[in-house]
Amino acid sequence: MIVTVTPNTGIDRTMIVPEFELNKTIRASQCVIGMGGKATDASWILGKMGVPNLALGFAAGESGKQMEVMLNERGSLTDFIWVQGETRVNIIIIAEGERGQSTFTVSTLEVKPDQICSFFNSYEKALTSASCIIAGGSLPNGVPPSFYQELIQKSHQKNIPVIFDASGPGLLAGLSAGPDLIKPNRVELEEITGRQIQPTLDSVYQAAKKVKNQFGVNVVATMGSQGALAVLSHTSYFIPGLSLNVVSSAGAGDGVLAGLSVAYSQKKPIEEGLRLGFAIASAVLLTPTTADYDAGEIERLLPLIQLISYP
Repeated sequence: MIVTVTPNTGIDRTMIVPEFELNKTIRASQCVIGMGGKATDASWILGKMGVPNLALGFAAGESGKQMEVMLNERGSLTDFIWVQGETRVNIIIIAEGERGQSTFTVSTLEVKPDQICSFFNSYEKALTSASCIIAGGSLPNGVPPSFYQELIQKSHQKNIPVIFDASGPGLLAGLSAGPDLIKPNRVELEEITGRQIQPTLDSVYQAAKKVKNQFGVNVVATMGSQGALAVLSHTSYFIPGLSLNVVSSAGAGDGVLAGLSVAYSQKKPIEEGLRLGFAIASAVLLTPTTADYDAGEIERLLPLIQLISYP
């Protein structure tokens, strides 16, 4: 059973508009609702694939209930701790004609110390049947950065691998506990290393290699349309991006988490997880709905994913 942990749950409402301007009414040509938290995105993806998974974290309000229903409809099990506030509704605006997208988000959950204790009680029960943990995303009000550190430590006490994807103070706290793999982008690598990184393949590789050596973790560094670099304990790969008609990038990186978790869960080579993960991510790019995909596109794209030895 793959277990996902999302402290700051959310759903995404995506609107496609002809243009975005202030001080005017903009009429969207399309509006869709998808999942909106890194690890719950992975659960939503895995559920559609028929992979057993359990989604944990904090949730609240009517949007929290809607999020849970969406996960359950996909076949994911859920065991959220219900708290004060409201699960986020993120707004994604996509401008037609390949002019980019923007996300509007705000943290609206309020978590109390006793609710954190309740979460860890549920988490320890989940660990008895877990084969892999995916944890990540921002931290809501009331949840300290040490949350991720404790979560990863408890998993390792049971010898369960952890895939970790976060930013800010939570990223550094979780990294100190030694997750098995992290998936930072270039900005997050800058947070970890404390220095600016040029948007070049070699600069990102050197930074990822430094993080791998310092913390003993596998690093999959994503670089948007440039592709990604996997700096692993035994080797390194460059994974070129595919030439696609991208509709929305929201949730694509969480497809990588899902694919990697399948490999870890089934004790398969990480290379299989990378190929599956980036095929899922590429399929997600083709839909307007966050973390959604067409299963046929994954099958079509999987043979096109390349792992090229680097440097």
